[in-house]
Amino acid sequence: MQIRHCYFFLIRRFCLVLAVNFLLLFNLTAQSISSDEYFQMARKAAFDNKNYPEAIRLSQLALQQSPGYTDIRIFLGRVYYWNDQPDSSLLTLKAALQNKPDYEDAAIAISDIEYFSDHYASALNYIEHGLGFHPASKELMLRKAKNLAALSRYKEALVITDSLLKTDPKNNALRSLAERIRDYRSKNKIGLSYDYTYFDKQFDNPWHIVSMDYSRQTKAGSFIGRLNYARRHTENGVQFEADAYPRISKTFYAYTNIGYSADMPVFPKFRAGFSLYANLPRSFEADAGFRYLNFDSDTWIYTFALGKYYKNFWFNGRTYLTPSNSRISQSYTLTTRYYGKSADNYFSFSIGKGISPDDRSVVSQLNSDYKLQTKKISAGYRFTVSNFNIFSFGASYENVEYRPKTKGNQLTLSAGYQRRF
Repeated sequence: MQIRHCYFFLIRRFCLVLAVNFLLLFNLTAQSISSDEYFQMARKAAFDNKNYPEAIRLSQLALQQSPGYTDIRIFLGRVYYWNDQPDSSLLTLKAALQNKPDYEDAAIAISDIEYFSDHYASALNYIEHGLGFHPASKELMLRKAKNLAALSRYKEALVITDSLLKTDPKNNALRSLAERIRDYRSKNKIGLSYDYTYFDKQFDNPWHIVSMDYSRQTKAGSFIGRLNYARRHTENGVQFEADAYPRISKTFYAYTNIGYSADMPVFPKFRAGFSLYANLPRSFEADAGFRYLNFDSDTWIYTFALGKYYKNFWFNGRTYLTPSNSRISQSYTLTTRYYGKSADNYFSFSIGKGISPDDRSVVSQLNSDYKLQTKKISAGYRFTVSNFNIFSFGASYENVEYRPKTKGNQLTLSAGYQRRF
């Protein structure tokens, strides 16, 4: 009996020693990972794997070792928001700002979270706090302009964006923001445009089209009414159109169009269109949708496009696909723009094949049983005068196979004017 008790005592003692050594070994292993290493692991989990709970856990381990590591605390605050924990995000970021009141990144982070949560006045307070320590901060000033615009304080926002553009004219995001603010400030816009198309063979007389439009900017998006008058095929015609660009979210917006005319074949009797646009990461954008035309019969056209902003350039590739009984007609266009000081100041150039249903100067040529084989090239210039006046000029050349194995050339010249108010 004594031998048995001695045996169990030795076993328990051995297990206790083994457990203590295991805990010591685990503690040494944990301590061998530095807070910087935990931070890098957390960033990898968040950015590479989108595993926000793991990023939160690793950030908390890093802060246990280095409670005063403000960069980790700011990162943790952002990850909480990405993980749909806005309350934890704000508490963490407020602690970071309290721990280091003059830290610019802390003011930027907490103002971003408040902006994304639609708390614009609160975001502005944190930005002003940061500017008190860093009055020349471009990042804080950019965020101040965004929040002022969100609060409908457009005049103050424009003063900031115009000042920033003088020192950073190639900043596409800043230029786009300034243009949006101008649109919000000047909610109304009227426009007048004229297109003249000359044919060397296909038609004896040139085509003319004059358009007048009125647009209104609202919080839901922009809405446009348009009246088109054209003389084509020695006939006159009038068309009524309405466009809308409703905002769905910060990522998505849409384009919708509807039109009617009683004057065929100058215009289609009915036209309609829809596209869904997405603002993608790394300055990409994409859209997909359809166009509908009705002359004597229905024509459905599907469109897809991908765009990319790079420095002062915008590149866009678009295709139109028109199914029929025997084939799918295809149209392709590659467009590039070089932007100046704003979104309404740019040079454009495009090349393509086929006829676009969005090109109102030649859209009636789609009313043909023969699938037109067209090659085209165009260039344009758009610019503003005193911010409220927008002028545009363009020219395009097209080589059109209007009958089987019979080609002709056509030249289109265009001019336009818009006035904000």
